[in-house]
Amino acid sequence: MQEPPPLDRMGIALRYLAAALPLLFYFAVLISLAAGRAPMTQDTVMGLVTDMALGMAGLVLMWWRRRWPWQIALATAVLTVYSFSALGPALVCYVSLAMHRPWRQCVPVGVVFWLCVAGSTLWSATAMLTVTYGVVGAAVLGGLTILGLYLRGRRDLAAIQREAEQAAQRQRVEQAQLAERLKIAQEMHDVLAHRISLLAMLAGGLAYRTDLSPEQTRETALAIQENAHQSLNELRAVLGTLRRDGGMEAPQPTLAHLDALFEEVRAAGQQVEVDDAIDGRELLPTQTGRHAYRIVQEALTNARKHAPGSHVRAELGGRPGEELRIRVSNPAPSGAAAGPGGRLGLVGLAERTRMAGGTITHSVANGRFILDARLPWEA
Repeated sequence: MQEPPPLDRMGIALRYLAAALPLLFYFAVLISLAAGRAPMTQDTVMGLVTDMALGMAGLVLMWWRRRWPWQIALATAVLTVYSFSALGPALVCYVSLAMHRPWRQCVPVGVVFWLCVAGSTLWSATAMLTVTYGVVGAAVLGGLTILGLYLRGRRDLAAIQREAEQAAQRQRVEQAQLAERLKIAQEMHDVLAHRISLLAMLAGGLAYRTDLSPEQTRETALAIQENAHQSLNELRAVLGTLRRDGGMEAPQPTLAHLDALFEEVRAAGQQVEVDDAIDGRELLPTQTGRHAYRIVQEALTNARKHAPGSHVRAELGGRPGEELRIRVSNPAPSGAAAGPGGRLGLVGLAERTRMAGGTITHSVANGRFILDARLPWEA
């Protein structure tokens, strides 16, 4: 059975105070007798002391009511046959039993408790008092049973709600982690496609060009080596990220890295003409710059796949308060079939642009493939 939640100090103090009320009453009576305000006999004093001692025993037993609920409730109930001051601890232990254990354990203890309360009047030999105690005791114990079961139901309902909230929170965290990992995977698709297409272009130059000098051949081989090394590093980074719950992030280039990207593809032999008319580029949000970099990178990769060796033109423009415009065009050879993974990059760019609140279109006009993207740029 599930252990009940621990009580705070205030809850413990209030329970012991309620249990000690009959004992405090008898203590006040004893003080009155000692002060001579009421007639005092030796039998009266001994009776009060014995009653109070049993009440103190009941308070001590209360400490273990959560470890042995029905045993402690039964023991304190038996004490009420001989002690009125034990009634407080017995009631508290019985309510605790009703709150934390099923009714099958509460009912037998409740019956014994009622018999003990009624039996405590047998010493007075007054039938009317016994009947009164029996009726009142039955009403009180019935009410306490209902109260305990009600509090238990509320506690169980609160526990179920907490578990449901925790499960929902765990599900939200897992969904966020999955979304982030898919996002990283999409980023790495763009990065690796860019690197591998550069390797293919450089390797193709070595395979088909016979007019290269030894120095040019060495430079091309070094470029292949460098791109292969960077591809391995980026792949290792994303695999390490996907295997962990957090930590290292995938590469996050922005618009400021575009110049390096253009230099890199030019060094690999791709002809790129850039028309950069962006006004206030330092004010561009980092996230928007990141999307812009990926769009240009995928457009250059697409041109190398479907129109290798062709002239590519990249046009950038925009200012705060308007929009960031990206237009990349290259010759579109007729009859060119899409290679492995063809158009998947464009699908990923369309999804990225849509999530950023922008638009992207691609078409063929005047023999050129044109990729046109617009991203919002708040002032």
